[in-house]
Amino acid sequence: MGSENYKSLDCITAADIAALGIPSENAKQLQRQLAGIIENYGSGSPQTWHDISKHLLNPELPFSFHQMMYYGCYKYFGPDPPAWLPEPGDANLTNVGKLLEERGKEFLGPKYVDPIASFLNFQEFSVSNPEVYWKTLFSKMNISFSVPPECILREDPTRPGGHWLPGATTNPVKNCLSLNAHRTLEDIAVIWRDEGDNEVPVNKVTIKELRSSVWLVAHAIETLNLEKGSAIAIDMPMDVNSVVIYLAIVLAGYVVVSIADSFAPTEISARLKISKAKAIFTQDLIIRGHKKLPLYSRVVDAQSPMAIVIPTRGSSFSMKLRDNDISWQSFLERASGFKEVELVAVEQTAEAFTNILFSSGTTDPAPCPADMQLDTPTFCHGYFCDG
Repeated sequence: MGSENYKSLDCITAADIAALGIPSENAKQLQRQLAGIIENYGSGSPQTWHDISKHLLNPELPFSFHQMMYYGCYKYFGPDPPAWLPEPGDANLTNVGKLLEERGKEFLGPKYVDPIASFLNFQEFSVSNPEVYWKTLFSKMNISFSVPPECILREDPTRPGGHWLPGATTNPVKNCLSLNAHRTLEDIAVIWRDEGDNEVPVNKVTIKELRSSVWLVAHAIETLNLEKGSAIAIDMPMDVNSVVIYLAIVLAGYVVVSIADSFAPTEISARLKISKAKAIFTQDLIIRGHKKLPLYSRVVDAQSPMAIVIPTRGSSFSMKLRDNDISWQSFLERASGFKEVELVAVEQTAEAFTNILFSSGTTDPAPCPADMQLDTPTFCHGYFCDG
């Protein structure tokens, strides 16, 4: 049901509100509150809806009244009216908010008001001034290139969307693990808690510990003697080991294939075949509450390539591995002589694939190769802070 079926807010009466099953006196009070909001913000702005949702609506009121307020507010707004707006203080804490607070007037001149009001103007600026925008983000993210790009974007009729960062080479994981003015060895990099350990303190990994773990796994991957650029799958829960493995694969110059740990053997098999994965990291079991769900056996049933298998808890397995598969402990022992030794990152072009994602919920999984350029929008619109 669209806004065309609703009155605009300034036309809604107490009788209209009461017709939704709200007692008459309550309806009159709601209408008076609504009139005050309209007086302050108008009858159809995002700020009007923000104030309504914050100060007028509550879960006790019927949903039909929520709809009346929302569609009435946005009756003449156009497509995609916002149902939620961040608080100004929260918006300012995002990376893009901090950037606009710092350099908004420099970028936008008199058009700049604040991070929320000026966001669309900044989006237009980023499109019309890619050299300034992207160089600013690279600087903020401390991204370095072993070979700098000749420019940010070069028009190229043979490449839909143009040629991004032509001539540049880098490794995103090398940048991720590097130290800078805002990142020290003792900073916390990963916070996690094992399944079922809800009553114990969370686990933490520092930058120093993460670097050491990633380097060790990357050295062990090199012992597999795979061709650079080969696809290596990860089919396991998103825990600290999967983070380390993901980073190690990219650092060593390979491509991650992401496979959900909930998939059946046929779905796993399809993704392995499409991506032409040469190896796969997985777990023996998945713990969900009090249940132990098989994972390695599903990977085996999928007729996977060589598997590196991590025990769910401890260092022993609950099942026998295939002849060509490797236990996690044996895998790490392959690189035991390289503990604390940095692996020299494999530098690649900015267009080189780092990950192959698959659309979910489809009969025929569609591979979606991802490259380094996806990282910068994530940084810009996210809220990342120490701790």
